[in-house]
Amino acid sequence: MKRILLCSLLAAPAGAQEFSAPTDADYFPINHALAEIGRDLFFDPILSGNRTISCATCHHPDHATADGVALSLGEGGQGLGPERVASTDNPPEQRIPRNAPALFNLGAREFTVMFHDGRLEADETRPGGIRTPLGQDMVSGFSGVLSAQTMFPVLSDDEMAGHYSENDISQAVRQGFITGEQGAWALISARVAALPGYADRFEAVLGTRDIGFTDISDAVAEFMALEWRSDQSPFDAYLRDGTPLPDAAERGRILFYGEAGCAECHSGPFQTDHDFHALAMPQAGPGKAASFESHARDEGRLRVTGDPADAYAFRTPSLRNVALTGPYSHAGAYATLEGVIRHHLNPAESLISYDRTQFVVPAGFDDWQVLDGPDLEPLLASAPAPGPQLDDAEIADIIAFLEALTDEASVAGRLGIPDTVPSGLPIDR
Repeated sequence: MKRILLCSLLAAPAGAQEFSAPTDADYFPINHALAEIGRDLFFDPILSGNRTISCATCHHPDHATADGVALSLGEGGQGLGPERVASTDNPPEQRIPRNAPALFNLGAREFTVMFHDGRLEADETRPGGIRTPLGQDMVSGFSGVLSAQTMFPVLSDDEMAGHYSENDISQAVRQGFITGEQGAWALISARVAALPGYADRFEAVLGTRDIGFTDISDAVAEFMALEWRSDQSPFDAYLRDGTPLPDAAERGRILFYGEAGCAECHSGPFQTDHDFHALAMPQAGPGKAASFESHARDEGRLRVTGDPADAYAFRTPSLRNVALTGPYSHAGAYATLEGVIRHHLNPAESLISYDRTQFVVPAGFDDWQVLDGPDLEPLLASAPAPGPQLDDAEIADIIAFLEALTDEASVAGRLGIPDTVPSGLPIDR
């Protein structure tokens, strides 16, 4: 009955309430003055321990706010996107274990859960309104979850902090000094406050007071919310005024919201239910296993909730600009949309017969592994039943619909890459 009702709604006029485009200002609240400061901070390596990597390194506009590879190289890498390789002078210890997610629409009010496993969530019952395994003393003062998520990469040795003894920030992190006068956040804030190009602008927006880490993270969040709002795609035009989609995309839309069942999880204005689902996605790279384990296991949501029912469940990604944001899945296991769609149709069979050429990792860091053999059994046990049978033409039509979710204006961004940043450090271009 539910699917019949959904199909009937999709047969209604394009402006049906269930699919209205969320373009009102209240849906995307932005502090523009703070966003302009945040743009420079996003591209400035000053936030990293060794001053060599910025937020933009793994979330670059040239790669649709990601980096175009299955698993990123953070601190200790050289280059950008698929061309990034391990540094010969200071190579990283490992690749970042999860795929760099795209940043589109994260400023919309409905995005209250961050990361593939949802380890950061809005929670009005908690002090600061945020829940995280890191502890409540670390989530006070942030404007919201988008601001709070910035604390994770700057504290990660493989992402931005650097490894122990390389710099004062990585040392503070290793010793457990995060908050407080000698903590990593205070050290980062002091770097920013020492630069007039930041200090004077923060004072103009916030008044005369010390710059705290949450001021920095709030500014970065405002920039992301402004820069990568995405609601001007051909599908949005279809929703607003009935502008027809190309024939193949229209057939794909009908399949997506009907027989193919995609919208059972990829629902809502941004094609996500913000929930967690186990799809037996192939696992590759270092994984998120405990340090004494040698395989690439990543149990996903289970590591956050402790509930066995959440084993191998990962958050439903939004599909805005999805045609540009591959590779796909929490570990970037599929290089193409066709590959990840076919996996959804029969997860268990797709896992068993996984084509490893879909896992794209640039040369120079080849000690990755794919979970296989007996280690696959728990992952296979989490696989849902096969979905509908779709032929090649129907899959091609669904891909055409997904391409109609591309918003070229949002991909280009609104403020763009700055020519220079206050630190004077090189910008990734």
